[in-house]
Amino acid sequence: MVDLVSIRRTAGSRIAGPIVGVLSRTGISPNAVTSLSLALSVATAGLVATGHFLLGGLLVLVSGLCDLLDGALARSTKRTTRFGAILDSTVDRASEAIVFCGLLIWYLPRGAALVPVLILVALIASFLVSYIRARAEGLGLQCQVGLFTRAERVIVLAVGLLVDQVIIALWVLVVFACVTVAQRLLYLWKQGNS
Repeated sequence: MVDLVSIRRTAGSRIAGPIVGVLSRTGISPNAVTSLSLALSVATAGLVATGHFLLGGLLVLVSGLCDLLDGALARSTKRTTRFGAILDSTVDRASEAIVFCGLLIWYLPRGAALVPVLILVALIASFLVSYIRARAEGLGLQCQVGLFTRAERVIVLAVGLLVDQVIIALWVLVVFACVTVAQRLLYLWKQGNS
């Protein structure tokens, strides 16, 4: 079976490594990178709310890169803190919600009744994927299983925006985020009952 966690870590390290090396020499704090990620998500929401999907898709990728970099920078510079971890998780959730709100603002006046429902289900499922892991770890259980973590969700949304196929991207997000919720619950059920 393919070890998705190892693949994600390896890919993340290869992408983040050189950039973290540069950032660590600038003295920028990991929390500043996290804050930049949030600011970029707000800008993204404004762009998609006004129908500028191509620019919005690019900013989703840049914001996602910042999300990848903040933790790596904290570890590299030995500036990890509990507050930094909480801030990072909070900003991740807020960033996802803000971008989905931008999409909702764009699609609501266009009368496509199904699209706002897809947006809301994608948002709820995305939050559940992250919540289940956080709750499990709070109980001392490991839960890194699942097809669709934040990285995959960012990539799918960005690609959907870049190629102006947001509705297809939303369907992919809904289906695979729901599958990931089920995967994580099943995994934890097995852990909790063994």
